[in-house]
Amino acid sequence: MTENAVHLTPEQVENPVRGYAGLRTRDELPHVVLPGLTTPVRLVTRYADVKAALTEPRLIRDRGRAPGGAEAADAQDELLAAASAGLPAEYVTYFAGHLALFDGEEHARRRAPLTRAFTARRIAALRAFVERTADGLAAEAARNGGTDLLGAFAYPLATQVICELIGVDAGDRDQVCSWMRDFAFGDGSRAGEALVALVEYAKELIARRRAEPTEDLISTLLQGARDDEDPLTEDELIGIVFLLINTGITPPALFLAHAALALLDHPEQAARLHADPGLLPRAVPELLRYVSIVRIGATLYATEDFDFAGTALRGGEAVTVALLAADHDPEEFGDGAEALDVGREFGRGDGHLAFGHGAHYCIGAALGRLVTGVVLDRLFVRRDGLRLAVDREALKFGHWPGDGFHLLRLPVRL
Repeated sequence: MTENAVHLTPEQVENPVRGYAGLRTRDELPHVVLPGLTTPVRLVTRYADVKAALTEPRLIRDRGRAPGGAEAADAQDELLAAASAGLPAEYVTYFAGHLALFDGEEHARRRAPLTRAFTARRIAALRAFVERTADGLAAEAARNGGTDLLGAFAYPLATQVICELIGVDAGDRDQVCSWMRDFAFGDGSRAGEALVALVEYAKELIARRRAEPTEDLISTLLQGARDDEDPLTEDELIGIVFLLINTGITPPALFLAHAALALLDHPEQAARLHADPGLLPRAVPELLRYVSIVRIGATLYATEDFDFAGTALRGGEAVTVALLAADHDPEEFGDGAEALDVGREFGRGDGHLAFGHGAHYCIGAALGRLVTGVVLDRLFVRRDGLRLAVDREALKFGHWPGDGFHLLRLPVRL
């Protein structure tokens, strides 16, 4: 199968125009090999098909429950192996047991307390903290005449927000944020040491909150089991901490940098937003759609033989969804699907799939929208002087296995 598969390059994965146009028009779901991997999967690229895949009960996340189980080669295993390379094996389980890899009742059991903890009240209460942190970082950048909008603005902002949400004590915050930085977006040389330190700190924090609860997320989770539910174990709570670190720091930071770059690449749209702040509620979902920083979703496995999206899937066959491709599908967004339009009107719901869909819809979506709105307001509504500090062609990009190009730095002047 591999020799007949389309071997995608990182450039194709991150390019919704040239990368996916031919794949969308195929009658059957194509076999592809994602960048940096060797195992082919079926790739879903059309908006309607992606939504259907994410709610199809015969496509599951837990490969052990699909025909063939863990015997066949698997792209998800390749990704996990790459992510955990060089890390202490006994600690890998804390971030390998990701919510995205569970289904049905087990997924619901693990997710329910976290969903209840992410209340609208809790997210709204974070706004003042996000605004203060963003203002401080922007003021520092202005004093310096510029900054790396990714490394010195977006990453510190995302990290501080996660520390605040989890409930890291003020006296511990600098050290914990440093460990998070080393684990989530360092050069990899201290990732193992940071992983061990974060696990041990999480254990201490959980013990502290059991003894003296506060208003933070950990305390809420410890108190959050209903009478008919088994409480989360300590290992599951530590897994949630790493879920928040893995999904709450690097993807949002990269998104904020890529969203800023999108506006810098489209100065007429940045000017529209600056001139009309009332467009901000539309600009946030539009940039989420346009960038779709998680370009490829988790691997799904067919539980049986069945027809899906014009394709005869076999039991155990692997399928994955191209969220960026779906969010640029002309069948859903019309002739202007490839354009950035900060005034775009969306229908019900999100109007995009950047946060996924169905049972695995991103828990932190509301927080992501809040942070995005604050950052766009501070950088593009209240200011109109943000500019690249280097030529566009000089920007450096890297890529991870399976998921296209990402900025390494975004030098700007304010």
